[in-house]
Amino acid sequence: MNKTAKGLIALSAVLVLLGGGYAALRLTEDKGGESESTSSSQTSESGKEVIIISDPAPDGPDDPNSSIRYGVVKTVDVKNEKETFHVVQKPHQEGDPEDTVRYTIDGYQDVNMNDSVIGTLAHNANELTSEDVIAENCTDIAKYGLANPSLTIDIEYESGRKYRMLVGDDAPSGDAAYVMIDGVNTVYTVRSSALANYRNTVRELVETTILKSPDETPIVKTLKIERGDIDYDIVIKYDEKADDSSYTGGTSSAHIMVEPTTAYLAVERSTAITTGMFGLYANDVYIAHCTDADIAEAGLSDPFCRVTMSCDDGNEYVLLLSEQFTDSEYGKCYYGMLEGGNVIFILSEDKVPWTTVMPVDIASKIFIASYVWNISDLSVECSTGEKAEFKLAKKNPNEKKDSYKAEDINTTKNGESYDSERFRQFYGFIISGNAESFALGEEIPSTAPMVKLKYTDSYTGETTTLEFYEKSAMTALIAVNGEAKFTVTKSFVETLMHNVQILDTDEEFKTTWK
Repeated sequence: MNKTAKGLIALSAVLVLLGGGYAALRLTEDKGGESESTSSSQTSESGKEVIIISDPAPDGPDDPNSSIRYGVVKTVDVKNEKETFHVVQKPHQEGDPEDTVRYTIDGYQDVNMNDSVIGTLAHNANELTSEDVIAENCTDIAKYGLANPSLTIDIEYESGRKYRMLVGDDAPSGDAAYVMIDGVNTVYTVRSSALANYRNTVRELVETTILKSPDETPIVKTLKIERGDIDYDIVIKYDEKADDSSYTGGTSSAHIMVEPTTAYLAVERSTAITTGMFGLYANDVYIAHCTDADIAEAGLSDPFCRVTMSCDDGNEYVLLLSEQFTDSEYGKCYYGMLEGGNVIFILSEDKVPWTTVMPVDIASKIFIASYVWNISDLSVECSTGEKAEFKLAKKNPNEKKDSYKAEDINTTKNGESYDSERFRQFYGFIISGNAESFALGEEIPSTAPMVKLKYTDSYTGETTTLEFYEKSAMTALIAVNGEAKFTVTKSFVETLMHNVQILDTDEEFKTTWK
């Protein structure tokens, strides 16, 4: 008799004397004599909570020459009502502590699996604790559903110990199930939550996060959306000026749209488009280990939508999305996968905004965003005959400041000195205007513009011309550098014309319009 058996028999005697319960250990030798199968039950002080499965090390000093790791699960075979699968250890990963053990499903080593859930298939079985001891030396296991169990779990430890756990019917409480170890006719109840993951299919164990969020999110240099329902691509690029803390123009978004037109982005409406691929997770897995035929059947060999994200760390990710379909559980959905991957996912429409987004949905309605003191010259000409040409220069060009004020700037209008603060107020009105919508592809009227405005940004060196044309009784069209781009309320343009007319007066500029 080995030391472990002697210790447990002594423990049993003590517990009987204390009236607290029982402990038992049963050793049986395999017919092949290859390994020893051990089923143990250790009573807690309550006499109800019992460790059903364990792998204790032998008593006595450790053998320095032994490589056996006790208490470490080697494999788990699961047979539930849906399928059978085999849990195995993953190879040790570089950077992990020496004693770290991770698990996956045999045959799915090339699929990104849900490591945390699969880990429970090994860890929940190890030192599994019952809620109660229902029956000892049970001769009628059928009444607990154990004669034909709904779930069978075979556990093998690295030490060689093996257990077969049978899971039967749910207990009347509803939050536990009847369990026994094959060869030990004691029936226990085990909490249902500890057994829930064993009832999954392999498909349900696949990781549904399509692209994990990295610890340090890289800069998205380019995002390109190609879609079957529009005849242009939507292309977003990182604005390199965002790296320069001295640049004060633009919007709060670090990205700009460059196709189908150049436009600033509204950060609150564009972030999910620009960086939303990071952390993207699916509602469900459609097919793991997909074949070319599976990809074609899901409509992904010629996808409805292709989203390409190129990052500054050199990585590029391509998300493929199918035409929309209706799922009985998730509603309007798309099949999706990463190009080159081997898993097809199901994603509800709220998770894939790239399938419906239009340029106007993410673009800022600001049509001028240059910082006032970055303006080196600005000219404005109205159809009513008023003209003004401003030139601005820093009084001390060699002095660098975090921010400038009117008193730091020399301003002229039509060659004569002009109040820099009044220019700031005039320019402030101009940049307060917001477009109502895009006017891409619209024809520019042949009539003269109501207002023509031209300015140069000294930071970028770019000169931009904006022409405001009457479009209707209520609307004006804005052409930027000769291309129709926005519509704006006509009353804004009329207010701009009024403010040009009073540039040389002390009258306050109008700042509102109907």
